[in-house]
Amino acid sequence: MATTLRPRDDQLIVEAFLRGDEDGCRLVYEQWAGLVHALARRALGDPCEAEDVTQQVFIAAWRDRRGFRPERGTAASWLVGIARHKIADALAARARRARLADAVRSDQDVEPRLPEGHVAQQAVDRVLVQYELSRLPRAQREVLQLAFYADLPQSQIAARTGLPLGTVKSHARRGMHALRLRLECLDQTAR
Repeated sequence: MATTLRPRDDQLIVEAFLRGDEDGCRLVYEQWAGLVHALARRALGDPCEAEDVTQQVFIAAWRDRRGFRPERGTAASWLVGIARHKIADALAARARRARLADAVRSDQDVEPRLPEGHVAQQAVDRVLVQYELSRLPRAQREVLQLAFYADLPQSQIAARTGLPLGTVKSHARRGMHALRLRLECLDQTAR
């Protein structure tokens, strides 16, 4: 049963949050989302990325609320610490995307433009990979989607899914192996 709290009762808000009270979660967000968003926006310079990071911070805080120790500091400082990690992750992902874009651009400078048929083939390949990915067991599919579409390292996938790191690695390895086998079979059939 949710408690009714006044927005400025920080200690009561934090206590409700730590108990898993939905009202406490909402009020923690209302109380400190502005601070977290401002930090993320200043560091990232992109309001959309800052929104994503803010959301990630509060999801991580909710999942790891038992890890908060009031005797070590305030809720605000705890959230700022989580925000720093999420901002660093966002910057690292941005750097990986930039390196990948640079690599693609440098390949395009060396390689001639793809003929029109190759563009269509790439679209077909993407649809085919999506289809084969959807056929994987849920856990393998989720791990691979987080790795490739959300650009998360395996340690963050483990944290997000609640799976042990070794299990995440196994799901990734098995999923990739299954995809490779299925796609190789399709490729041989197409020849």
